[in-house]
Amino acid sequence: QVQLVESGGGLVQAGGSPRLSCAASRSIFSSNLMGWYRQAPGRQRELVATITSGGSTNYADSVKGRFTISRDNAKNTVFLQMNSLNPEDTAVYYCNARNYVGVRYDYWGQGTQVTVSS
Repeated sequence: QVQLVESGGGLVQAGGSPRLSCAASRSIFSSNLMGWYRQAPGRQRELVATITSGGSTNYADSVKGRFTISRDNAKNTVFLQMNSLNPEDTAVYYCNARNYVGVRYDYWGQGTQVTVSS
């Protein structure tokens, strides 16, 4: 069954370094692109970071140098290591799997809330 399950969110103090996890079903972990997006209240959902099946990464300017996306192929899991969090990082973080070569698809997890307090 196709699914993406995020975990690791919660309340964290400013400057903290939580790590989010996205456990993906085997069938979609080999997607062309896995990524993290976030949506804060009153804002559009925005790209945070992506990683290709080949391991290439891309980051939003707002998180570059602070966040790191990685993957564990043996566990079918993608991670988002977040460092030096600010209250502005507060958002629901969503895991995404997208395929654009061959059969196209775009799957989303349910999201995990990250709240950064001072």
